[in-house]
Amino acid sequence: MTDQTLADQALAGRVVLVTGASSGIGAHLARAAAAAGARVALAARRTDRLQDLVAEIGPSAAAFALDVEDEASVIAAYDAIEARLGTPDSVIANAGINVEGLALDLAIEDFDKILSVNTRGMFLTAREGARRMIKAGSVQSGRGRVLLVASIGAHQVQPGLTAYCTSKAGTAMMGKSLAREWARKGINVNVLCPGYIRTELNSEWFDQEGGQRRVASFPRKRLMAESDLAAMAMLLCSDASAAITGSVVTVDDGQTL
Repeated sequence: MTDQTLADQALAGRVVLVTGASSGIGAHLARAAAAAGARVALAARRTDRLQDLVAEIGPSAAAFALDVEDEASVIAAYDAIEARLGTPDSVIANAGINVEGLALDLAIEDFDKILSVNTRGMFLTAREGARRMIKAGSVQSGRGRVLLVASIGAHQVQPGLTAYCTSKAGTAMMGKSLAREWARKGINVNVLCPGYIRTELNSEWFDQEGGQRRVASFPRKRLMAESDLAAMAMLLCSDASAAITGSVVTVDDGQTL
């Protein structure tokens, strides 16, 4: 995927917020949005981890502190983004966590934390973004875009990941529900379900025997690259997706076949 290909997605003139932008998928999608011409708000709890990415992307990017679990933090982050870059008209709600463990052994505190970040955090991020888009005139322009990043775990059992899969299934239904609510508000809401990609969260496991067996079970016997998500994500954040809302899109290199 070249920068020129991404530029053809035409995000020029858009302000794109990416949560969980400090590493992994979030960082890559932030790079892709910038390459497609957008001004990019990079958001995470720890802004120090965003500084290298800001330096890499250049003046079209800025870092903002945002804790998706905390409504006050979400509101404050949107205030700061509007003051610095303008109102986000494309929101990529990507922040998420996982704690592995069989259901019989998983601490309820870990279960609650996963749901709080992955489901509540998605809701707070999407809702505040929609409020700002509507105030800025999305009903008239029809240019509002919200993309919730879920997982193939939203619709396929992943052993030892009950809490994570529950949170991602909730994200998928949330996206469809918000799309229905906001259909006449000029805001399209879609859900992206990536397959397995090596990230900070899972790299150690994929180097172990269990992870290697899992990769060997995939039809193409490989992990995806982060770049495999860029084209679809940028499409769903752009004007080209005017007729796409309420969709749950799987990009997994056939891993769930």
